[in-house]
This record gives sequence, C-alpha cells and structure tokens, in this order.
Amino acid sequence: MLRIAELKLPLTAADHPEPLLIATAAEVLGLLVSDIADLRVFKRSFDARKARLQAVYIVDLTLRDPGREAGLLKRHANNPHLQATPPMTWHPPCRAAEQMEVRPVVVGFGPCGIFAALVLAQMGFRPIVLERGRPMRERTQDTWDLWRRKVLHPESNVQFGEGGAGTFSDGKLYSQIKDPRYLGRKVMEEFVKAGAPAEILVHAHPHIGTFKLVKVVENLRAQIIALGGEIRFEQRVEDLIVEDGAVRGLEVLQLQDGTRYTLRADQVILALGHSARDTFTMLWKRGVFMEAKPFSVGFRVEHPQGMIDRARWGAHAGNAMLGAADYKLVHHASNGRAVYSFCMCPGGTVVAATSETHRVVTNGMSQYSRNERNANAGIVVGIDTRDYPTAPADFAAALGQDAVARDGTTTHNHPLAGLVLQRQLESHAYVLGGSTYEAPGQLVGDFLQGRASTQLGDVLPSYKPGVHLTDLATALPAYATEAIREAMPAFGSKIRGFDRHDAVFTGVETRTSSPLRITRGDALQSLNVRGLYPAGEGAGYAGGILSAGVDGIKVGEAVALALTRTGATA
Repeated sequence: MLRIAELKLPLTAADHPEPLLIATAAEVLGLLVSDIADLRVFKRSFDARKARLQAVYIVDLTLRDPGREAGLLKRHANNPHLQATPPMTWHPPCRAAEQMEVRPVVVGFGPCGIFAALVLAQMGFRPIVLERGRPMRERTQDTWDLWRRKVLHPESNVQFGEGGAGTFSDGKLYSQIKDPRYLGRKVMEEFVKAGAPAEILVHAHPHIGTFKLVKVVENLRAQIIALGGEIRFEQRVEDLIVEDGAVRGLEVLQLQDGTRYTLRADQVILALGHSARDTFTMLWKRGVFMEAKPFSVGFRVEHPQGMIDRARWGAHAGNAMLGAADYKLVHHASNGRAVYSFCMCPGGTVVAATSETHRVVTNGMSQYSRNERNANAGIVVGIDTRDYPTAPADFAAALGQDAVARDGTTTHNHPLAGLVLQRQLESHAYVLGGSTYEAPGQLVGDFLQGRASTQLGDVLPSYKPGVHLTDLATALPAYATEAIREAMPAFGSKIRGFDRHDAVFTGVETRTSSPLRITRGDALQSLNVRGLYPAGEGAGYAGGILSAGVDGIKVGEAVALALTRTGATA
C-alpha cells in the first residue's frame, strides 16, 4: 500500500470524498483512475486560512498491480508526501502459558492501567487490577456531589475511579509523542471496538467526551474480565513489600469495610495518575527511586465559544463540519517564564477537580458535542525544581514530619517538593474561594489592572459549585502572576478579544502533569526495585489519554516478556 498526504478538496466534497480523492491521487502519481483498486482515508483535517475552506487528507491506497509500488516510490522519491504505508497492526510479543504461579498486578485503572491490563489479558496473563476509586456509574454520582452539593468524596472524584482523570476531560485522543510502532492506533481501535465513534480514527484531532467515554471504559473493563482479568474497585494500596531489591507484594486496604490484606505480587505496574499523592509518599518512604520534575501552574480562562470561532475560522465560523474552534498559544515572558494554553476545551466547562479536602483545583471538560457556550483552557506558567519550597516547616505541614531530613533540612530537589507546592496553592485557593469549594475567580481586565472583581460581565463562568469573585494576585507565585499579565495582551494580538475585560479567570490549575518522576530503566522497571513498573502520567511518562494508553501498552508488553523469560508461566 501507498500513503499520500496533503490531498486537498473543497469542503463541499468532504461528505463523499473517495471518488475525488482517487482522481487526485491518480493525478499526483501519474496513474489512471482504473489503476487504483482501493483507497481509504487515514486522516482528515481542515485548512481555514484562506477564503476557500479546504479539507486536507492523508490516504492509503492499493494498486491493482501491487508490483508497481516500488517503482512509483522510486520515481517520486523527492515527494515528501508519498511513502509506503507503514505497518500499524499490533502484534503481541508473547503469549502466556496455561498456568501462572503469580498473576501480574496493575495499580490504577485510568487510561494507562486500562491498556496495560487489556494487553496483558489479550496475551493470556489474567492481570489483577486494583483501583482505589469506584466503578464508573457510582463515581459519576460522587463527582456530581461535589459539583452540585459541595460534598467531596476523597476516594471517588474527578481524579480517582474507573477511567482515571481522563474521563472528566475533553477526551482528546491526540498527542505529540513519538510513536514509531503506531501504538496510538491500537488505543484508538480498541476505543472504537468498545463503542467510540469510528470517526476518531480519521479526524486529525479526535476526541470522545465524557458521556461517550463512560460506556467505552465500561466495555473495556468487560473485555478484560472476559479474558480472565480481575478488576477490584475501592482497593487502596497502602504499602509495598520489597525483599532483596525486588517487589514481593502489596498491602491493600479495602475501602468498603476497612479490612486489609496482603496480595502476593512479583510484577506490579504502577499506573497511579498524577494525583495519588499518598501513594507517592509511601513509595518515597519505601525508598523507591524518584525525582522531582517540572510542571506548570496557572488559571482556567473562559471566553464565548463564538468569539473563538470567529477569530479562528473567520467567515467559516459556524460551519457544522468545522465544529467548535480550538487554539494553542504560547508567550515567552520577559522574566524568562513560558506562558501557554493547556488542555483547551472547545464548547466545554470548567470543573472542580480536587481529590483532597479543603483544596480547590480546576480542570476543563467537554462533551462529544462541544456545544456549551464557553471555550476554556488553562493559561499556565512553566516552573521547575528551583521554584519548589525548601522550608522544613512547609514539608512538615504538607507531608508530615517524616519528609524532613534528620538534620532538619529539605531542598527544592526533594522528590516530593513539587507536591508540597501544589498543596500550598490549592489550599490557598480554597481560602480565596470562600472555603466552600467554590473557586476564586476574577475578570481578566481586573486581573491585568490589579484590582479585585466584584461583578461579572457577559461571560458567565461554568465552574460548579460556583465562582467567588476576588483578587487572584496572590493565588500564584509572583513570577507566574507577572508572566500571565504580560502574556494576555500578547494572546489578544493573536486572537482578537482574548484579553477582553470580562473574560473570566478561575483558579487554580495545578495538576497539569505529575510533579515527580518514578524513574525507570531500559526494561521499564524501577531503577532500584525489580518487578516494579512505573507507568503513565503519575510516574512522569505520559500526558493525556492517548500517551498514557500507549505507555500502558509498552509496560504491559514489558511485564509479559519478563514473565515469559523468568518462567513465571508454567
């Protein structure tokens, strides 16, 4: 097969493009239309930069005489948009024997844990999954308790529970990771098999949305169980059993009744997510090697979606095929900080995303339709370990006295230092919001002028359980506030109205990524604990649904190969 990119058609042809695409491809290759046996669309995007709106395609085609492909590739060697179609089918690296002495364990059932468990199950290894949160339906109700009634369930919320944090997000299914094996395609195809719209395989920037993700995740769970896997909900890992530098088991608390048990485990995948702070602390105390890493902090900003559509699509705004417009912005501030848009949610809402009491965290979410009145995105500032707290009192307050060295000192390179900063900012946001789980908010114009907001304009914030207008000047470190104040007018020069007075900031956005990395070696195991496989976003190896799913596949394969090599299967 041959793959051709940058085939452009008028948008009016996008509903039934195959005949025109075949004709266009034949012209590019210097062939007759009859020479092409079959053509399939691999990706479709849109180019709205000119008056004539175009659909842009990547297609895979089969010739009636496949023997001509090599000659065509040689003849068009200077065409960067033509190549042989790469192999994209996932092939299991091994298979389990009929019996296993000790089954592999996956801790966490977000995107990474789901796909680690899925591929292990597909290879016959019958994994056991431990998820501290509740199943999808119950978890959704618990999440709504915070949004509607200001009642937080610390073990079942936007961060914890079946599907992980990606469930209550925009459901974006694209990433900038290097993926030479096309494992992202495996993730997408499994989503489609589980009930996601087939068009996600074609769209250049696909998304699912929360309501559709619910059923997809439940179907993936059912497939894992049907293949011999086991999913245990409301099971929190309390301790790690390590003997002679290797994992030998887990101490688990059953949250339903408070009982504890020991689970024998020689191969453990840690697919924790970025908010399992108590588990991070436990692992650090057990001596698992980890290190602090950079992340970003900021606010959510909301604008009318129609304004974004007009700024991005111009005269094409409102075209049903284009849908709600998104954006991606970056500004390098004069104080050396990078300010950028993060997790942009077209036609979405800002949601309460805390998992800890007396703290406020924001995130963005969209449904599949993306038809809410506002666009929102994180406007965040990059920080690194030099910005992390160092005062022993801060560590003791956030983590307990055990986090302070015996000589009474701490450093910004402490593996949990970023976690300390997150808790400080989230606790302060809770107070700024009125200590009711309402989020502190401010009009962009007032933020730029350094005065507290007292009244909303035309932009009505979507955050539930509510927004408490105030002054956000102290919500972030001074360098972050300064950088965002400089960036907003610059963003306004790129998207007209972005710095409009009545756009709304809601704070704080602190969980852009994990503040630490549980470092692993070439075999994807912990550097100092054999059989322990840090994975996904919480371990610092992914950022979003797709990349977390891909990492889950890689780690699942690594565990399967290790089990096969060591003879753990009989």
